[in-house]
Amino acid sequence: MRKGKPSQAVHSDSTTGDIIMGQIQYISDENNQVTAVIVPIHLWKELQSEKETAYLLKSEAMKKRLLGAKSRKKGISFDEACKKIGI
Repeated sequence: MRKGKPSQAVHSDSTTGDIIMGQIQYISDENNQVTAVIVPIHLWKELQSEKETAYLLKSEAMKKRLLGAKSRKKGISFDEACKKIGI
């Protein structure tokens, strides 16, 4: 297998509407069939995060917990939490 010539690709970020161009490289075999993709790590992490969120939202109980946590207005700082648990 050889590394194919980098190709331009477009990914539309649904949260900000930004367009990421030319950051994805395709790997093709000797028959010019695409067999793999190289993706920048920031894009990979974004995709993984979206996948994880979609998985969690499939469960009604988890969906309720996540939405409840998101709408909470009160909280404590990380340092306060550490003091409370003695670390």
